[in-house]
Amino acid sequence: MNVIDTHGTLSARAHQGLNASPIGLARVVALAIGISLSMAMPLDAQASDLAIKQLKQLANYQLTDKQYACHNEIVHRESRWNYKAVGNKFGTKQVYGLYQMKSESLKKSTPIKQFWMYWHYVAHRYGHTEYDEPNYCGALHHLKTKGWQ
Repeated sequence: MNVIDTHGTLSARAHQGLNASPIGLARVVALAIGISLSMAMPLDAQASDLAIKQLKQLANYQLTDKQYACHNEIVHRESRWNYKAVGNKFGTKQVYGLYQMKSESLKKSTPIKQFWMYWHYVAHRYGHTEYDEPNYCGALHHLKTKGWQ
């Protein structure tokens, strides 16, 4: 244990023991592990996590609970929430992003831009619900019936 005396001198002394409960100790250890992991995570991974969190908040705000659940299942099935995902690598046309769309512009676009592009696509292709939101459940039904996922 390090101690600073009244003269500002730093001195070290042996640890005097831990009086914390096992639960308190577990919390401290978990906190230390969490901090070290977040510090070790590359900045682009941290930015990616933040961007996905913001996307989920946006979707939750814009969609009813039912459509939100369908939207999230689509993203999970298509890309496992990886906005840089590339699919159909060996096919004639690759697909990109969270929603695995064919537009190459999605390679470098943010999750929020991908969300809005897919929003317009679903609205055009599957129509709107009674709440004037894209019919993500219709899109999910189509995905499942075609057996693509």
